[in-house]
Amino acid sequence: MIETIAGLPEGTLGFTFSGRITGGDYDSVLVPAIDRAIEMHDRIKVLMVFGEGFEGYDLAAVWDDARLGLRHWRGFERIAVISDVPWLRTAVRAMGVALPCPVRLFAGGDEQEARRWLAESLGAIHLEERDGVVRVRLIGQLEPSAYDGVEEEIARLFASSQPVRLLVDLREFDGWSGLAALGDHLSLVREHRRTPRRVAVLGDQAWEKLASRLLSRFTEAETRFFDGAHAEQAELWARGG
Repeated sequence: MIETIAGLPEGTLGFTFSGRITGGDYDSVLVPAIDRAIEMHDRIKVLMVFGEGFEGYDLAAVWDDARLGLRHWRGFERIAVISDVPWLRTAVRAMGVALPCPVRLFAGGDEQEARRWLAESLGAIHLEERDGVVRVRLIGQLEPSAYDGVEEEIARLFASSQPVRLLVDLREFDGWSGLAALGDHLSLVREHRRTPRRVAVLGDQAWEKLASRLLSRFTEAETRFFDGAHAEQAELWARGG
């Protein structure tokens, strides 16, 4: 049986799973709720609680689960799973690697912690234009919703007839929270790939050098990496030339 959890924030759905889950449970409860929520919010967060009475899925439910995931591949922003069932925890870890959104496992009894994780902000994008340079600060771990709030601002900043000079600050960046967020980032870069003239990438981690090389493949701008301690040098280089 699948039951909904009431009292969650707007754009967050919750379900409890008990007994043996059938295709009928999916068709009557879970699928309609998720379809309606994604139609209203584009991306949703989901809390899934598997209690002591959970006995597993039948084949029809597994098939419905796969179809639902494929139909709404980019509709999930974050998924929290609460369970102490060993095989289910193993399955969630395996599937979480392939899903486009972050999936986090919690032990039974940690529902409040799971709710806090769903509610907290994982990352943000800050934009600022000063002295002819557009500064882009990526902070924390970015998820797809972080890009929704900056698309219009980026379009405005890049609307100039003059080539834009960028300084991308990765010193507080912890990476992307899922494949969808990375996909949104690369799509945004592709869309404006001809606009920048120079892109200075500022970071402290070794992998950020690789990120700057990856970025250079999606833009026609001259791209250079600078160590985090050389922010002034990165800014001067981005502004010059």
